Amino acid sequence: MSESRILISMNVLKDCLGLSRGELLAVVADDDKRELAESVYEAGKRLGAESMLLVMQPRSKSGEEPPAPVAEAMAKADVAVCITTHSMTHTSARKQAAAAGTRVATMPGMTEDMFSNGAITADYAQVKELTEQVAALLSAGREVRVEKDGLSLSFSIDSRDGVLSTGLYLNPGESGNLPSGEAYIAPMEGTASGQIKVDGSIAGIGALHSPLVLTVEQGRLTGAEGENGDKLLQMLGAGDGRFLGEFGIGTNNKARITGVVLEDEKVYGTIHVAFGSNNTFGGIVAAGVHIDAVVMKPDVYIDDKLIMLAGELL
Repeated sequence: MSESRILISMNVLKDCLGLSRGELLAVVADDDKRELAESVYEAGKRLGAESMLLVMQPRSKSGEEPPAPVAEAMAKADVAVCITTHSMTHTSARKQAAAAGTRVATMPGMTEDMFSNGAITADYAQVKELTEQVAALLSAGREVRVEKDGLSLSFSIDSRDGVLSTGLYLNPGESGNLPSGEAYIAPMEGTASGQIKVDGSIAGIGALHSPLVLTVEQGRLTGAEGENGDKLLQMLGAGDGRFLGEFGIGTNNKARITGVVLEDEKVYGTIHVAFGSNNTFGGIVAAGVHIDAVVMKPDVYIDDKLIMLAGELL
């Protein structure tokens, strides 16, 4: 077990989650991420927390629920850290744990490199400030339009609230990704239409070597042209997984495109759209799948006002 990784884990537990002596820490992992999770478990013990390591079989896709005993342990812990191959961010288990007062950090697809470089090294006070500003813009907005390379996608966000993932989860019930830095929102179901060019990465596929053009009609993904298009449609299935479920803006200036969407969607200068479940953050879609797609350097308008030009927030 890497000593440097244990030290970084101790910093993350203290600084980002406020873990203190005597608290109950649940570290959730699957077989593939067990080694990384063991470092966090060890770090928790060194900080004097009552630490538990729960290892399950890998889920088959992001948004799939963990076994019931894992969900129960998360809800009874003071702090839960989920280091898994596929994302638990948009699961009922995560939502219920937060509702029970657990401080939750999800680390889907976390790699050894990401534990010590890139987004994890950001100044999270700075990330928090920018994320709060962007979330406020989303909360106040009614309509979003994303433009890139002559294509345009628009949708309503009227009456929906922006959500922050700041990387700091210090109060009961606060939760989000680590590493972090994004503000996101659930578009109104059925309102999205147009096309968008995805050229960063896609969860479950990785960094893209050639772009995908996605076509959305009446809120649903109807086409995906380009390499990996068929794979994306297959992962989402033919049902509610095709709904546009999320629009997000990256706010972490240390994040890099790595092929792991956990870091990719946090990159400053990118936006991401996701298809599938959004019932855990203000929407009504519960699809059992949630797949993010990252777009580099677009133009973004909220209520026809330009807020991002070629990736730069104005």
